[in-house]
Amino acid sequence: MSAKQHKIKVGISVGDFNGIGPEIIMKSLQDKNITDFFTPIIFASGKLFTYQKNIFKLQQTYHYITEVSQAQHDKINMVNLWKDNVNVDLGKPTEESTKMAIDSLEAATTALMNGEIDVLVTAPINKDEMLKQGFKHAGHTGFLEEKFGKKGLMFLVTDDLKVAVSTHHIPVSQVAENISKEKIKKQIKLLNQCLIEDFCIERPKIAVLGLNPHAGDGGAIGKEEIEIIEPAIRELFDNGVLAFGPFPADSFFQPNKYRNYDAVLAMYHDQGLAPFKTLAYEEGVNYTAGLPFIRTSPDHGVAYDIAGQNLADEQSFTEAIFMAIKIFKNRQEYNDLMTNRMKPRRAAVGNGVDEDLPDEAEH
Repeated sequence: MSAKQHKIKVGISVGDFNGIGPEIIMKSLQDKNITDFFTPIIFASGKLFTYQKNIFKLQQTYHYITEVSQAQHDKINMVNLWKDNVNVDLGKPTEESTKMAIDSLEAATTALMNGEIDVLVTAPINKDEMLKQGFKHAGHTGFLEEKFGKKGLMFLVTDDLKVAVSTHHIPVSQVAENISKEKIKKQIKLLNQCLIEDFCIERPKIAVLGLNPHAGDGGAIGKEEIEIIEPAIRELFDNGVLAFGPFPADSFFQPNKYRNYDAVLAMYHDQGLAPFKTLAYEEGVNYTAGLPFIRTSPDHGVAYDIAGQNLADEQSFTEAIFMAIKIFKNRQEYNDLMTNRMKPRRAAVGNGVDEDLPDEAEH
């Protein structure tokens, strides 16, 4: 079955159920025709979702299963991880809600690695509370990197704006010591390949931001641009990667500037995410680039302050679902194209027409 014909199985982890996770999941799936586009598989608790759908007055039914293989393509599937009653305390994290967030993420990730689902979409988690319960990572990215054995890149995307960050969840005081020429080169190359494979951009143009105010101002406000960032950009550009910069971050995110580039690499979390969320908050998607599997999430957190009030906007979560599907199809089509391009061919005798080699000659 081709990528275009394949009905994508979307695994969904529930996040902290005392936040807005279940609400935005249910709202994203409320269209009665949603299963025409993909097969949803939620890793959560049937009793929890029954309770919460009544709060939000949503008419939604679930196909309860114990294994992903039991999922049906025309239904909203629920892998019922917890069969006991769930104590919901909307607006604040509890030990129970945190443990379910961990269980849901681990079960969904295992299904992804086993090929039982095609993509993973994660609802927001409370990182601090998960660390208290033995979770070893300050977010989804580190967890997935360990599971998949490969470094990823936090990449916030919309159709018009794509921003990656070189350093993730670390104190600002540690940013400078966590960037290097080799690290930035690897990240730009990863970003370049991601844009080609996952977003169908044939020759991506990548803007790189400076670390210091005014991109160091020629060394007057820091030398990281001169000693680390510029050499990395120059070396990659000389080898065919269209990387540019470093640009001063304070003036870069003007529409007539950032739209000249296909993606941006910021040096630290808030340098990239603050302008991104300002420009694209409702439609932004968090994508972990560079991993062998596809994971997306909304670009916001658990929002305890509005949990249970029917105020949560599901648009970012909905965008995360359809972005994951789009990337999956793009990546499949790219892999098919490369596979076909690499097949050996030979000229037919006497007529000068290229023909595919017979099957036995391809091995």
